[in-house]
Order: sequence, then structure tokens, then C-alpha cells
Amino acid sequence: MSPATEQKIARRERGPGPSGAAAGLSIVVPAYNEAASLERLHARLAEVAQKLAATRALACEAIYVDDGSSDDTLAIARALPATALDVQVLSLSRNFGKEAALLAGLDHARLGAVLFIDGDGQHPPALIETLVGHWLDDNCDVVYTAKAHRNEESLPRRIAVRAFYALLNSDGNVKIPENAGDFRLLSPRAANALRQMPERNRFFKGLASWIGFKQKRIDYEPDQRAQGRSSWGIRSLIGLSLNGLTAFSVAPLRMATVFGLLLAVIALVYGGKILWETIVYGASVPGYPSVFVGVMVLGAVQLIMLGVVGEYIGKILYEIKARPVYFVAEHDVKLRDQADVKTDARTAAE
Repeated sequence: MSPATEQKIARRERGPGPSGAAAGLSIVVPAYNEAASLERLHARLAEVAQKLAATRALACEAIYVDDGSSDDTLAIARALPATALDVQVLSLSRNFGKEAALLAGLDHARLGAVLFIDGDGQHPPALIETLVGHWLDDNCDVVYTAKAHRNEESLPRRIAVRAFYALLNSDGNVKIPENAGDFRLLSPRAANALRQMPERNRFFKGLASWIGFKQKRIDYEPDQRAQGRSSWGIRSLIGLSLNGLTAFSVAPLRMATVFGLLLAVIALVYGGKILWETIVYGASVPGYPSVFVGVMVLGAVQLIMLGVVGEYIGKILYEIKARPVYFVAEHDVKLRDQADVKTDARTAAE
């Protein structure tokens, strides 16, 4: 058993850990090609950490997870000073995706509560104090943020988002809040519950809602990116949507059943119509064009449904293989007023 696995088991056996300000706050920052915004974000996090230390005696640490960036993100993260808060830098062995980076930060969080914030600067660090306040003062276990509106987005995209959440929540088991993002705070026991989720096809928004506990929504206006463009293109968003649907809903499979029943009813009615016209009126059977169109429609629907089933089978295969979600290449720890600690994890599976 690897040391990392032993640490995870020991952490789970200890239970949810301390509660309240004594637990401290770990701030996880997944970063992929965020060299332009990382220094500015760290300075703002340091200001927030100083305020939390002064007003609530809350210790903080920042965990920067470099998800295989191709720019200077890793070098900049390693150079960030540990003045107001401790700094951990995780370098993943390649680009595993944001979900894996979030899990890596969660696994390496040393303090009780965990807060997730994007590295592009669009999540306002000033809102962290509000999230901490709801955790400590209102005893909320999950304090999540959501976009107040999507007015700046195109109409087709807004319709697609509405349709996605309607389909995702159609099962009625666990409602995943619409427009909610990854910018959220988990109390010590909520963070511990999330660590116990064993699946490898992870959909962070859904998992954070599924664990339950007392949750609170905070609407906010996203800041502008410091520089560059988002790495989330149409293809990436579609992939994330499919992953979320197949991980938290069987609605696509139910839609396949509904489409099959609907087509069967249409075929039965159309066949009855042809039979009635032939027997009663002596009308000739329709020609090949109608048959050709019907075969094409049925073939297309069958292929779509096979694709839906294939998505679920692929997820089952991925879970059965039980491969690690990520690998850590290097792990740097920089403590306040102490010497740097560097862990080489090139051969250790996390």
C-alpha cells in the first residue's frame, strides 16, 4: 500500500475532524495555463487570509494544482511567497482535467474546511469572507456560489444551459442548483464526506450537492479574466455536460425508452392507416420514398440510442478499471516563516 493511500485511510478513520475556526481553511486553486493571473490572485488571497486571521483567528493555506500547464504557471506558483498563508504547489504528471485537479487539492488539504476557487481571477476573492461567515456563523456545511444572471451569454447558450439542468434534475432525487459553479466552501465534515466518494468519473457540482448537509447559495457577478481566453470551448463543455448527465441521471436512458415507444405508436397508427385505406378504398400501398424515409429515421434514432447506452457502458468500464484519477509529479510545501519542503512524487500514485 502506498504512503498516499495510507494517509487517505487514516484521514477517513479519524472522522470528520475538528469543526469551527480551529480547523482552519484550505483554499484549492486548480490552474491550467494561468500564468497571467496567478500572482494577482495570490496577492488577493493573502489579503483575505490576513483579514480572516485578524477577525476570526482562522489559519489559511493555498493549494495550487498545476494541471499540466504548457506555460509558466508552475514556475510562478512555486515562486509565490508564503507570507500570510501556507502554500502548497502540486504538479500533476499531465493534464488530467479540472475535476482531477479539484480532487488532488481536496486530497492534500491539511486544514479542516476546504474552499475551491478558479485560478483565472473570475471568482472574486473578496467573497471568501462571506462564505466563511455563513460557515462559522450560520453553521452551513456547503456554501456555494452561482452566477446572478447569464445576460452576457448568447441566447442559444442560455437555452442549452436551461435544458441541461432540466434534464439533469428530471430524476428528482438530488437537485443540482442551476448556474452554480465550483467556487464554494465545504465545512470539515462536508469535505470529509466528499473524500469518501469513490467514483472516478467525477462531477464536482453534483457530488457537492449529493452529500447533503446544510447548504446555502450566494449569487455573484463574475470578474473579468486577467488575460487570455477560457480553455473551456464548446467541445469541453459538451464533454462536461455528458459526464454530468451520465454520472447523476438516467434521464437519457429513459428518453430512449420514450422515443422507442413513441416511434412504435407512430408506426402502429401509420400501418393501421395503410391497412384501412387498402381494404376499404382499395388505395395502393405508398411507394418507396416513404419506406426509405422511415428506415432512415429509425436507423438514426437507433444509432443515437446506442450512443447513449454506450456512454453509460463506457463509464462502467472506466470505473471497473479503477485507475487513479491523477498522478502527482512534484509536491512543494512552503510554510510561513519556515524552510521550504519539497516532495518528489514521480512514482507515487495519489
